[in-house]
Amino acid sequence: MRIGIIGTNFISDMLVEASRLVDGVTVSAVYSRSRQTGEAFASKHGGMDVYDSLDDLLSSDIDAVYIASPHFMHKPQALSALRTGKHVLCEKMMALRYADGLEMSRLANERGLVLMEAMRPIHDPAFGLIAENIHKIGRVRRAHFEYCQYSSRYDRFKRGEVLNAFDPTIGNSALADIGIYPLEMCLGLFGTPDGVKAESVFLENGFEGMGQISLGYGDMLATVTYSKITESIRPSVIEGEDGAITISRLNGLSTVMLYSKDGSITSLKSDPPRQNNMHHELAHFRDLVLLGATVSPYLDITLNSLKVVDEVYGITGIDTVFRV
Repeated sequence: MRIGIIGTNFISDMLVEASRLVDGVTVSAVYSRSRQTGEAFASKHGGMDVYDSLDDLLSSDIDAVYIASPHFMHKPQALSALRTGKHVLCEKMMALRYADGLEMSRLANERGLVLMEAMRPIHDPAFGLIAENIHKIGRVRRAHFEYCQYSSRYDRFKRGEVLNAFDPTIGNSALADIGIYPLEMCLGLFGTPDGVKAESVFLENGFEGMGQISLGYGDMLATVTYSKITESIRPSVIEGEDGAITISRLNGLSTVMLYSKDGSITSLKSDPPRQNNMHHELAHFRDLVLLGATVSPYLDITLNSLKVVDEVYGITGIDTVFRV
């Protein structure tokens, strides 16, 4: 499977590195609006075809695209790729709104193509381990999913330089960048909530710097906490009547521990922290394409998350400064 990359930031570097661990996948092309930037990216990774026209990339012999452009470009670029018969692996958040995600999903289904969001925690084997072992902690009563990462660009923001990472006018927010990880972990394990509450902290330019979402599940409560201006030092936790499961940093899921009511502790997964676990999502994407699947079975989680995001936007007003 030949993949063309749209975008040349650090996450695209990570995808190329991950592709070397996945049989049957080659990153063969890159698109950038600047040919010089595209050529520098291709040279760094050992050479690939370079395009400064998206139409030319999509008319080439690639089988699929990986979209790593700013959030507001995901929908139009994905629709263009699907219309030209290319499968789509799209970085999170897949779309700005639920209606946009639904439009993308419908077109993929009509064309018999795979559309999948690149959501690292959902594809990591640790997610399956949690789902398989959650019954051991009894009836779940509370869950807290947390991902707070002090952005490397925040110091520059505080000095007055507003980069894309802190620009709300292009559809960006802490929820879109960071909060979507814990939100989709929660929805992937527990499904659609009965009710949603939310609060956000905004920076002086209107950018949402951090937030918290409360999700009601009748006999269980869940919270999702996220931030680009503080750093997490505690794990996420799922608490049941007979024990608990703790989960390390949600983008890597290197450590998952099961604590039983009798005092015993079981390590479900304990690996050295890994910065790049994207090979799991890439292997799942490859398998779906090879199987001739239409849309990804993971897409329900993505679309459910976009429904919740819409609700959070309505409650907090995150989208009031969008200009896209």
